[in-house]
Amino acid sequence: MNRKILCGAGALGASLFAAMPAWAQEAAAAPAPVPNPGNNAWMMTSTLLVLLMIIPGLMLFYGGLTRSKNMLSTMTQIGAAASLAMVLWVVYGYGLAFGPEGNAFISWGKFFLAGVTPDSTAATFSDEVISEYIFICFQMTFAAITLALVLGSTVERIKFSAVMVFGIVWLTIVYFPIAHMVWAAGGFLFEGKMFGTELPAALDFAGGTVVHINAGIAALVAAIILGKRKGYPQEPMPPHSLTLTMVGTGLLWVGWFGFNAGSALEANGSAALAMINTFVATAAAGLAWMVTERLAGHKGSALGFCSGIVAGLVAVTPAAGNSGPFGALILGAVASVVCFFAVSKLKPMFGYDDALDAFGVHGVGGIVGAIGTGIVYSPSLGGPGGADFSMGSQVATQVIAVLVAIVWSAVGTTVAVLIAKAVTGLRVAPEVELEGLDIGEHGERAYN
Repeated sequence: MNRKILCGAGALGASLFAAMPAWAQEAAAAPAPVPNPGNNAWMMTSTLLVLLMIIPGLMLFYGGLTRSKNMLSTMTQIGAAASLAMVLWVVYGYGLAFGPEGNAFISWGKFFLAGVTPDSTAATFSDEVISEYIFICFQMTFAAITLALVLGSTVERIKFSAVMVFGIVWLTIVYFPIAHMVWAAGGFLFEGKMFGTELPAALDFAGGTVVHINAGIAALVAAIILGKRKGYPQEPMPPHSLTLTMVGTGLLWVGWFGFNAGSALEANGSAALAMINTFVATAAAGLAWMVTERLAGHKGSALGFCSGIVAGLVAVTPAAGNSGPFGALILGAVASVVCFFAVSKLKPMFGYDDALDAFGVHGVGGIVGAIGTGIVYSPSLGGPGGADFSMGSQVATQVIAVLVAIVWSAVGTTVAVLIAKAVTGLRVAPEVELEGLDIGEHGERAYN
């Protein structure tokens, strides 16, 4: 009996020993992470909120600020430009910004969404994942609204065909590379240690550099090359419907919660922080603009309130998850005051025709917000920075990121506008501009 027991134990031990490599392989092959349905649902909602910002939010905001004869053309340019960006994004834009291979300035792969399936996932900022199709859609709306924002400086005088040609070139050589540099792993500004320094990575929670500085600088360059509207600045060109602009402002504010809180990529505490910051920074900015108007000897205006709201939204974008609520409140108010002077003093001083103040609000507000993020990130001001946070180093990084975005956008925009001019002529004929682009470019009227 003892012999049988020993032989059985020996056989069992031998079999266990032989099975160990198989067990090790099974242990090493951890199950693939599965998206949390709650995070997926929040990101789908955020994506639709950003779409709401464009159609109809930005359409109504910009359209109300134009003269009535250009209302439809402004809305059509925004809708068509956003649609163009969406098409290019799935063809090659996603690959250039977030492809699996690349360098510090651009990536490649996944063109035509090759390899993406309903089961493929995208990483978040924790150990969670979300469905890759949702991430693609979310980032697609960012590309769409950035191109649409640029058009605020060129409305009432640019050809529709020029908008389309400009959009193709600009997205390819400006937006996609900057999105990669700031938001993609391995990107020039994402990784930090720029130009051989030991500086930290740039902070841009939801697009201060990628969206607002990028679009604002492009708007300024495009407006300068395109030239002034006929009669500007001698002829009054007031908004034809501040009512519609107010409606658009409200839709922008609501949609911006998808823009900012959605950039956490999860329904978590970071998204909640971005949410409260988007409330308080924006509210403070709307009030600050009206107070500044009053102190400058004017009445607090509806247009001023709308402008302040957008300035606050722009400024808090890079700081949404990188600031405490009171830091965000101060940042929004400061940016609003700076944008007021950019619109009311800087633009007349230099004489450029930024028709709807895309540069004055998005460009200037984006710069203030991006640099200010390096300050409000400090834990001493209620920000989420760690104990080793160095304000000087972080602000230096933010300044470098701003300068990179300005230079890249300015050079790329110049190339894109000149190509559009060579292909289309760029600007409508004088008689079309006089009659209005609604009839001259589209054969329709906004109001009959």
